[in-house]
Amino acid sequence: MQNQTIWTNKYFVALMSVIACILWGSAFPVLKLTYAELQIGVHDVSARMLLAGARFFLAGVLVVVMQKCVLKGTLRVKKKSLVALLLLGLVQTGLQYYFFYNGVAAVSGIKSAILNSAGNFFVVVFAPLIYSDDRLNIGKVLGLIAGFAGIILVNWQPNTTIGWEFTLRGEGFLVLAGLTMSLATFGAKSLGQSISPILVNGYQLLLGSLLLLILGVPAFFQGELTPTPLFWVLFVYSAVLSAAAFSIWYTLLKHNKAGEVTIYRFVIPIAGAILSALLLPEESLTFSIWAALLLVAAGISAVNYWQKRNGSSS
Repeated sequence: MQNQTIWTNKYFVALMSVIACILWGSAFPVLKLTYAELQIGVHDVSARMLLAGARFFLAGVLVVVMQKCVLKGTLRVKKKSLVALLLLGLVQTGLQYYFFYNGVAAVSGIKSAILNSAGNFFVVVFAPLIYSDDRLNIGKVLGLIAGFAGIILVNWQPNTTIGWEFTLRGEGFLVLAGLTMSLATFGAKSLGQSISPILVNGYQLLLGSLLLLILGVPAFFQGELTPTPLFWVLFVYSAVLSAAAFSIWYTLLKHNKAGEVTIYRFVIPIAGAILSALLLPEESLTFSIWAALLLVAAGISAVNYWQKRNGSSS
C-alpha cells in the first residue's frame, strides 16, 4: 500500500504533472529564442552542441545537488551501474538532444512540439517487444493511429504541389529524437528499480552532456557564441526547467502508477505549440495545427488510458 502523502493526492498529482509538462513545452520557444539571440544559424551544429552540453551539465548538477541537499539522499551508485548510466546518458541526453537541438533549428517551434511527441507512441509500439505483460489492444492501436495521423497532418502543406514537407535534418531529426527518447525510457525504468530515479536522471544528464560538450569543442575555441544578458536568462531557465520538470516527474512516478501520471503528457505538445505562437512573432496556430494537436493529444490520452485500464502501468 502506498504511503499517503501529498504526492499521492490526485489533485496535487494532476497539478504537478501539468506544471512539469508545461515546463517541457516551454523548451520549444525558449530554444528558438536562444538561437535567435545568439544568431546561431541552421548549419552551426557545433555551436548548438556546446549550448546543449552546457545546459544539461548545469541541469545535472542541479539535480544532483537537490538529491543530496534537499532530499538528503545518497550520491553513491554501484560500479556495475556506471556503465548502464553512461549508456543511458549517451542515448537519452546525448543522442536525443543531438537530434532535438538540430531538428528544432530547421523547424518551427509549433511543429517541433508536435513532432517530438512521436516518442510517446514509439514507447507503446516497442513495449510489447520488451514486456510480456504489455500487449497492444484495439484502444492502443486507435490511439497510435490518431497520434501518427496528427504527426502526418502537421507536415501536410496543402498549398504546395507535392503536399508533403519532411526533411531528414528537420522533421526527421525530431522524429529520431522521439525514437531515442522512447528507447531510453525502458533503460531508465530498469535502472530506476535499483537506484533512486532522481539520481538516475542526475547522472545521465551529467554523463550525456559530456558527449554534447565534446561535439561543441570547435565552437568553444572559435568563439562563435557571444552571450548577452537575455541569453543568460534563457540559458538558466532552460537548465532549471530540465532539472525541475524531471525531478517532479520522477517523484510523481515513485508515488503513483505510471498510467496515472503519463496520461498528462498530452499537455506537452499543446503547451509547446501555444507558447510558440505567443512568444515567437513569426509563428501562429492554423486550423491544421489545431487539428494535429487534437489528434496527438487524443492519441496520447488514449494509449495511456488503455495502458492504465489493462493494469500494465503499475
